[in-house]
Amino acid sequence: MSSELAFFGFTERPFNQSPDPRFLHMTPGHREALAHLVYGVQERKGFIVLTGEVGTGKTTLVQALLRRLDEGTAVAYVTNSLLPFESILEYAFEDLGIAKPGESYAQRLFALQHFLIERSRAGQNTVLIIDEAQNLEASTLEQIRLLSNFETASEKILQIILAGQPELRDRLNLPALRQLKQRIALRATIPPLSGEDTRDYIQTRLRVAGARDLDLFTASAIEAIAKYTGGIPRVVNTVCDHCLTVAYADQIRRIDRDVVKEAVTYLEDGAQPSEAAGHGRSAPARSGAPGGAEKGVDTHLSRRRFLHGGRVAPSALGLAALAGAAGMLVLDFFASGTHFIEQATRWVLGLVGR
Repeated sequence: MSSELAFFGFTERPFNQSPDPRFLHMTPGHREALAHLVYGVQERKGFIVLTGEVGTGKTTLVQALLRRLDEGTAVAYVTNSLLPFESILEYAFEDLGIAKPGESYAQRLFALQHFLIERSRAGQNTVLIIDEAQNLEASTLEQIRLLSNFETASEKILQIILAGQPELRDRLNLPALRQLKQRIALRATIPPLSGEDTRDYIQTRLRVAGARDLDLFTASAIEAIAKYTGGIPRVVNTVCDHCLTVAYADQIRRIDRDVVKEAVTYLEDGAQPSEAAGHGRSAPARSGAPGGAEKGVDTHLSRRRFLHGGRVAPSALGLAALAGAAGMLVLDFFASGTHFIEQATRWVLGLVGR
């Protein structure tokens, strides 16, 4: 277990970006969308469309769906929507375990039809899921529509889920795809998190990760996170993960609005939060710096030293920090004379020694 996990009492990292369904927080919007997916598959409705903004949890929701399907449901899950239709078909064959058919397109379709009919006769279901479906070409979508022609007199024998960003809705409204649009039996949308949802989402992930204190993030911190992220779970994860890093480095056990500001500053500017004007808290300057020369880089260095076991390589200072410190040494030299040379020498040697 890492020292950061131990510091906060976690058994695992709470804000990883992997679509782990254990961390799925079921907002009313998520519950409704998942219910649509489960119902559409179990009742063999054919085409189902799931949409949501980037980072709202579509992939995580699909993973949750897979956990709810019984063993009698075979799934082909295509994650690369930039593939041409022939490659998507080949990908599906591999996932479904269909023996390699003949080389012609007609032979592949015949093999798929035979596979689906046999499963239907055995009371089994088959699902094709295509993620990031907003990237599919109109011609590819039309060919996918033709797969829905595999059906019996009473039911669809292939369920097709198209999951994608809101642009997928625009694509499905194209005149050339009106036949596909008419075949969509169910639509589900994942909305962004509200402020209250954001709080519950953060606490859910903390609880799953084994946190003892579910109020690790203060109300003001959560409010700032909700405002900055717009309720997008993926961005919430990123901000919260950075907050934990800042808090651990400064040995803070309660994350407030100031910690969130530091984390957001780092995300926006790519600079160490303590170096950004007007953001964050100032750590106390280390003793031994002549004339306060080290004050401007102290918080950065102390955080880096803490995170790396008390050592900071000389290169970690960066050329800009060394140049700035050297300039201040020169100014102080003219102001303080010979006595300052001895003091500055001791300081520089001590700094490099670290």
